[in-house]
Amino acid sequence: MRAVLRWTGRIVLLAVVLVTAFVSWNLWFKPFKFNWLLDRQALALVLDHPQELTQVGAIDGTLLDTHSGKLDPYSLDERQKGYDRLRRNEAEIREWDRARLDPQEQLSYDIVLWGYDTALADEKYPWLGADGDVYPVNPAFGIQKNLPNFMLSSHPITNAKLARNYVSRLRAFAPLLDAVTADVARQAKLGVVAPDFIVAGNIDQMTSLIAPQPAKSPLVKNLADKTAKLGMDAAERKQLVDDATAAVRDVVYPAYRRMIAGQEALKPLATHDAGLWHIKGGDELYADQLKRMTTTDMTPDEVHQYGLSEVARISAEADTILKSVGMNDGTVGERLDRLMKDPRFLYADDDKGRAQMLAHYKQLLGHVHALLPKYFSHMPKAPLDVQRVPPFSEKGSAGAYYEMPSLDGSRPGVFFANLRNVGETPMWAMPTLAYHEGIPGHHMQIATSLEIQGLPLLRRFQFSPAFSEGWALYAEHLASDIGLYENDPYGDLGRLQAELFRATRLVVDTGMHAKRWSREQAIDYMRKTTGMASSDVTAEIERYVVWPGQACAYKIGMKTILELREEAKAKLGPKFDLKAFHAVVLENGAMPLAILKAQVARWEAGKAGR
Repeated sequence: MRAVLRWTGRIVLLAVVLVTAFVSWNLWFKPFKFNWLLDRQALALVLDHPQELTQVGAIDGTLLDTHSGKLDPYSLDERQKGYDRLRRNEAEIREWDRARLDPQEQLSYDIVLWGYDTALADEKYPWLGADGDVYPVNPAFGIQKNLPNFMLSSHPITNAKLARNYVSRLRAFAPLLDAVTADVARQAKLGVVAPDFIVAGNIDQMTSLIAPQPAKSPLVKNLADKTAKLGMDAAERKQLVDDATAAVRDVVYPAYRRMIAGQEALKPLATHDAGLWHIKGGDELYADQLKRMTTTDMTPDEVHQYGLSEVARISAEADTILKSVGMNDGTVGERLDRLMKDPRFLYADDDKGRAQMLAHYKQLLGHVHALLPKYFSHMPKAPLDVQRVPPFSEKGSAGAYYEMPSLDGSRPGVFFANLRNVGETPMWAMPTLAYHEGIPGHHMQIATSLEIQGLPLLRRFQFSPAFSEGWALYAEHLASDIGLYENDPYGDLGRLQAELFRATRLVVDTGMHAKRWSREQAIDYMRKTTGMASSDVTAEIERYVVWPGQACAYKIGMKTILELREEAKAKLGPKFDLKAFHAVVLENGAMPLAILKAQVARWEAGKAGR
């Protein structure tokens, strides 16, 4: 018996040694498989960013959780560390012979290297923020806004440990926000100051955020509401809520006041110039940003001219439908403006109206969800929720946005609808917005990507604006193709207005950043062209100011996906299968458009050869 135990012990020890050696080799040396290398690179990146680890999900609140009480680091040293990591990662990838990889690995090789190369292009702009943004503090998605939003929607509170770590994260606000405030001051010394209207928007937004008494702050209420559902000991829960209140009062609010003071100090330096051209090196950065966002080599002038031609084409289509419903007088923009204000299509701008809007969005998404199996071979497992944009951040936010689900399925995908002014979104515009942000748009694409088995994490989490936003805009068009606007001319006008809006973006984004348009010129053009509400247009234009080039990704991506579909139809004839086309686009994750074209071409060749 002792001999059996002795040999069993030796076998177990040998197995442990072999597993340890195997894991160690793959962690520190060249892995045995190419995908393991990419997963190792993704893991190393995420482990250095506690908030990203929470977004991924899976281990928050478990014994392995050492991160959910921390926030992401922010410093110039971290930025340099990121660039150095990218170079090391590139070198590791290039050690592999691409020709000897299988087709999916070759696809990974090309996609990941493209992403690393474009990220490294920013290294030549030392005046960027430590996070790589031109303006780290901005009303659309600056750190000062994203941080509380992260706490409200992404930090899970499902057990006592996570509740305690929530408070720890609140206490970590001050070092992070102070680091950003100091970084913005550094940028100002290098001549990089946000336009005066962005600075004013920052101050208004943060003043609103710290207006409630600490105990009534959404950051405290969120903890109180979620811990009430955990069945915690009453005394422990009260202590946690008291600790959160103290953290908001003594740490969070003072840090925001210091950030507000930093923004006030920028006022004498801020100009009214909207475009990147007013910063030294800004023209070159804009060209880089346009390349990154559209994943093409289109120049600002080419994008501008394409936008103008699309505005003319879509306006003509909208004119035909407007006349069909008896609206003949005025420009397309003027008629859409009147239709936007038509009380027949508006919910009341009160709490009841907002609740009705959210219910309508859920109804629309439920209807289209039932139709999806006809057109898609894979249905995402992650559910989709519809929520209101947090009121404190409504003013500077877009009309809607999507937040991806967690990898482990514990957090759904969320379509956030901006309800600051119910009159901004008439009923006839709601279907297109739901299809874009939810299904078959962002949720279909992003949740599908996260659920792809056998791909490295870097592929599943890959973000390519032209692909992701192009798909969401394609989804609006697909809704028309499958009959969702049949016998609904007003709904179809909503689709055309949304596409006209995206075409207008091409014009105003390049107009401001390359052709020296003013903010007011861009607002006026978009208002007159689309008939959208002034508040919505203003928020959009100011978003393009702080995220150059991103607004151009939508239409360029849609154009490419639609062209690929129509080319495949023409080449394959009766062999064309829409489900299969959607699978080849979605079930490989996001990628640059040039790589997508090559992928679709390979699929076409395979289908044609059968």
